Amino acid sequence: MWTRFAPARLAVVFLGNRLAGAVVQQDRVETFVVEAEDPAAALRAELDARGLAPRTVALGLARASVTVKPIELPPIAGELADMVRFELERHLPFPADDAPFAFLPLPAAGEGEPGAAGATRVLIAATDRRVLDTALRLAQDARLRPVSVTVAAHDLLALVRAPRGQRVVWAHVCGDAAELLLVQDGGLVLSRSVPLADDGALAAEVTRSFGPARWRGCDAVWVSGDAGPSGAALGALGAPVSAPPWTERALRWLGAAEPGPRGALTLALAVAAGRGVRPLDLLPAALRPRRLTRPQLTTAAVFAATVLLALAALLVPGLRDGRRLAALDREIARIEPDVRAVRGVLGDLERKRRLLATVEEIEVTAVRPLPILRDLTDLLPADAWLTTLALDPKGIELVGQAAAASTLIPLLENSPRFERVEFASPVTRGRDREQFRIRAAWEAPRGAAAPPAPAPPGPRSVPPRPGGAPRS
Repeated sequence: MWTRFAPARLAVVFLGNRLAGAVVQQDRVETFVVEAEDPAAALRAELDARGLAPRTVALGLARASVTVKPIELPPIAGELADMVRFELERHLPFPADDAPFAFLPLPAAGEGEPGAAGATRVLIAATDRRVLDTALRLAQDARLRPVSVTVAAHDLLALVRAPRGQRVVWAHVCGDAAELLLVQDGGLVLSRSVPLADDGALAAEVTRSFGPARWRGCDAVWVSGDAGPSGAALGALGAPVSAPPWTERALRWLGAAEPGPRGALTLALAVAAGRGVRPLDLLPAALRPRRLTRPQLTTAAVFAATVLLALAALLVPGLRDGRRLAALDREIARIEPDVRAVRGVLGDLERKRRLLATVEEIEVTAVRPLPILRDLTDLLPADAWLTTLALDPKGIELVGQAAAASTLIPLLENSPRFERVEFASPVTRGRDREQFRIRAAWEAPRGAAAPPAPAPPGPRSVPPRPGGAPRS
C-alpha cells in the first residue's frame, strides 16, 4: 500500500547507442533497456507503459566516455578546486576550458614512486561538455529533473559492503568491456575501462593498473556483470577471486531484475542505489539539489538538541504537575460524596435562614390595621364615613363622603401617625355631602431613620361603618 506514495528513484545509464534504466520504489524494482533513435521519447513511453511517474533521474555515464585518473598537485597554497582546474589541461584529451570535472582526495601513502614533499594526490573525473549536454538534454526532453551525473561503474560501491583495511580489484563485465575499480578502505582509488579480449589480457590490465594506484598487489578480486573471465587467470594475481559481497538490499534488487544484459542492468541499479552526495558528481552546481554541508548538519544537530532540551525543561515540570493533579483528582473523587452531603446540609441551613429573616422582617415592617382603625374612629367626625380604606407600607388612602371634606385634612395632620396629608383627587359635591379621596404618609418616628420600605403587599380594604367612621 505504501509503495504508491513512496518516491520512485529512476536511474538511466548511457551505454553507447542504448540506455539501461532502473526504477526502485520501496520493494518494487523495474529494469529495462531502451534502444531507439529518439531515446528521450522512448524512455518516457517506457515509464508510462509501466505506470511509473518519477520526477527526478540519476544519470550514469559509461566509463569510456569519462577521463578518470589520479594526479599529483604541487605543494602550493590555495583552493584545491582552483589547483585542479589549473592542472586539468595537462591531463585531458579534449579542451579543458569548459570541461565539467570533479575530484576527490586520495590516500597520501603509496607503495610506488614517492611524490614531492607536501604534494596532494587527487582522483579527477572529467568529460567533454558535449557528453554532459547530451545527457542533460535527454532528461529535459523526458520531463525529468537530473539530480546527479556520475560514472555508473563508480556507483557499484553502493551495492556492497566494502571491507576496511583491504585493497580490492573489482572487474565488472558489461558487454565486450570490463570496468576495473581499485578500491582501498572502502573508497575508490582508480577506475579503468578495458576491452575484454581474453583472461590473460584482463589480468595484465589489472597488473598495469597497480602502477597509477601505487599498489604492489591486492587482497581480493571481485568479478560481476556478464559472463566474465575464469578465476584461473585472475588467480595469478595472488588474491582470492569471488563475487562481490552484495548487501541484502542489492541481492533483492538483483533478484527482481528482469532478464537482460546483466552487466548493464547492474550498473543501472547501482546508480539508483546511490543517495546523498555522490563521489565525482559531474552535474553543474546550479542544477544540483540543495544539500546541507557537514558544518550545516552539525549546526542543525546542535540546534535540534537545544530544542529538545528546552522542550524537556518545559515538559518535565508539566508532567510532574500532571501526576500531582492526577493524585489530587483521585483524592477529590474519594471525598466527593461527603462534600455533596455537607453542601446539602449547608443548602438547607441557608434556606431556613432566609425564611427566618423574611419572617422577622415581616414582623418588623408589617402594617397593623387594628390600631390604625381605632385612631381613625377617634379622629374622623360623626358626619364622615368611608367607602374604601387602603393601607400599604408607604401610607394610607381614604375614600368616602363628608359634610366638609376640607376639615378632615387638619384632623389627620394633627395625628402623630400621619404626615403629608393631601387630597389625591379633586373633591366633588353631591346632594348634601362632598366626596373625597385623601392620601397620607406614615409619620417616621422622631430621632430614628425610617426603616427601608419592604415589598408592598396587596392593598387591603376595610368595609365602611354605616354611620360614618370605619368600624373596628
